[in-house]
Parts: sequence; C-alpha cells; structure tokens
Amino acid sequence: MNTTNEISIIGGGLAGLTAAIDLLNRNFKVVVFEKNEYPKHKVCGEFISNEVLPYLEKLGLQIESLQPTQINKTELSTHSGKIIEAKLPLGGFGISRYKLDAYLAEKVIERGGTIVFDTVTAVAFSENNFSIVTQSNEVFQSKVVLGAFGKRSNLDKELKRGFMQQKSPWLGVKAHYKGNFPNDLVGLHNFYGGYCGISKVENNTINICYLVQFESFKKYKNITDFQENVLYQNKKIKKILKEATLVFDKPITISQISFEDKSKIENHIIMLGDSAGLIHPLCGNGMAMAIHSAKIACDLVSDFLQNKITRPDMETRYVEIWDKMFKRRLQFGKFLSKLLLNPYITQVTLNVLIVFPFILPIIIKKTHGRPL
Repeated sequence: MNTTNEISIIGGGLAGLTAAIDLLNRNFKVVVFEKNEYPKHKVCGEFISNEVLPYLEKLGLQIESLQPTQINKTELSTHSGKIIEAKLPLGGFGISRYKLDAYLAEKVIERGGTIVFDTVTAVAFSENNFSIVTQSNEVFQSKVVLGAFGKRSNLDKELKRGFMQQKSPWLGVKAHYKGNFPNDLVGLHNFYGGYCGISKVENNTINICYLVQFESFKKYKNITDFQENVLYQNKKIKKILKEATLVFDKPITISQISFEDKSKIENHIIMLGDSAGLIHPLCGNGMAMAIHSAKIACDLVSDFLQNKITRPDMETRYVEIWDKMFKRRLQFGKFLSKLLLNPYITQVTLNVLIVFPFILPIIIKKTHGRPL
C-alpha cells in the first residue's frame, strides 16, 4: 500500500495531535502515526499553563468539557519538608494524558484526519518528498513530516540523533492516587536525587510524578522500597503518599530521559514538543511548550504548502522562533535543576524566598510564556 498525504505527523501525543487539529482546520490532508491505542497513561506532570488556553479555544477545543481542575497556587518544599507557597502568575489546569490525548484523537478523526496505529520504522527524504515506512511494511508519501514521538524513541536512534549517543541519568515515575489534596495547588517537593510534582487532575484524582537520578534509584529493589527510604525523607511527600490510595496496579516508568540539546530539524523533519527539547519537569511547563511548538510549526507549514515560503525558509524560521520562545526557558530549567538537587543550596534559596516571597513568581515567569 502506498498512500499520499500533504502532512504526516509521527507521534500521537499532545504536540502531534494538537498540530493535526490545527492543520486540519486549515483544510490540509493529515495522517498521524501512533504506536499505541487510546486512551493510555504517560509519565507526565499533567499540569498545563493557561498560556495556551487562547490557542486551544481558537482551535475549537472545549477543554472545560473534560472537567479539569483549576490550579492557581504552587508550593515548594526542600528535602526536609520546609515549604514556601506562591500564586501562579497565569494559573493553569490539571488534566490526565489518559483523558486529554483520547479527546484530541477524537477531534482529529471528527475533522477528517487519519490515525494509523502502527510504528514508523524509517523515514527517507528525496526529491522534496518523504517516504515513511511502518512496521507492517506500509509506505506513505508526504510533502511535510512533523516529528512528535516524545522524549525518546527508536526513530531517534534510526535518525542517529546526537543526544542518543549519551546515556542519561534520569528516570521518571508516575502514578494516580485517591486521597486528600487541594484542587487548586501544584506542589514541587524535593528529595535526595530528584524532585516530585503533585497536583489534581479530573475525577478527584491525584497525579504524582517524580524524576530521579538512576544512581539513587538502583540502590533499592523496587519502587516501594525507594519511596519509603528516599521520598519519605521529605515529610510533605511522606504524608501525601501514606494517606493516599494507589489507583494504578503499579506506577509506570520511563528511563533515559535526556535534557541535552536536540536538533529541531532532522533530515528535514520538523520536531515538536519533547522531540525538539525537554524542559525539566520542575518548571511545570512541558505540556504548554509542546502545544506552543505545534502552533509555531503549523503556521510555517501552512505558508510552505501555500508556496509563500520555501522549505529552507520554513526550517530556518522554525529553529529561530523555537529558540526565541524556548531556549532560555530550557537553560533556566537546567539551572534550577542543579540548584534544587543540592540540599545546602536549596535550603539557602528557600530561606531567601521566605524573606523575599515576591521572588518566586518572578522565577516561575522565567520558565513560562505569555498567553498565545
């Protein structure tokens, strides 16, 4: 089978599905390749900054119908459990990827898009056109390919991307719980070797997702042992976990999470979301950045397919705009990560924030953008 589409999007996560909806709204022919069926859980903080709400509303998406929590406060705790609180400048909402991705996939189909549930094994570019091969040996032709295959995939290896040549020390762990936690709060709690994000999503469910250096984790037999011996040293995390009931059969994990620089264009594929660059979860802005990157790409792809700009122009402008919007956020996120992983520096920083609480919202703004 050989099928031709104007645009192929590899990866049906948040960035890929948002881009598909945007481009379908512009009357382009779009196919999305996704290896897993919906709905599905992902290792993710599940907090989205309100900066992207105007864009989602412009796309005709009714996020309120999913009954997300409305979040306008944050709290930060040190390894010892000392806490500082602040208002979120823009606020945000909590929604599970399980519910959100399935909703977006439905909208792709409703608006005339195609979702192919298969794994892409190869992408070749020749004579201004792409050939995409799937695991089931189907071949698709496309004028434009967007890469939205997440933090790490086999296609990254196939494309010989630079960050794949280095081992990453980071492991992500996520689970849903039932218990008492404020609807309007997102917490960031530090422990030795990592940090943990906690917030409510729909259905009165608590999402707990943490990032840990593998060297700290591998000393223990399993996740339960690690949490009891390491996470519980932070009194705030211990209290929440001890009083909550696990909803999942067991937490889900992802290893080798890389925060190294990634090329925004690979073999003429335009990378979106985590495929283009990953901000440390402690910044709480990865989902909004994924959505924003989709908007940037769609504007340029539309111009290219209408012959307003050339392919080189499209690629160059995408990198320039991406860097302008996100590069400093990622750099600041790396700086914050190093800061918070040092218990002594974290304690000194927290003491400063207690005396000068107005500084925390300023720090938050460094990793967030303006409403789209």
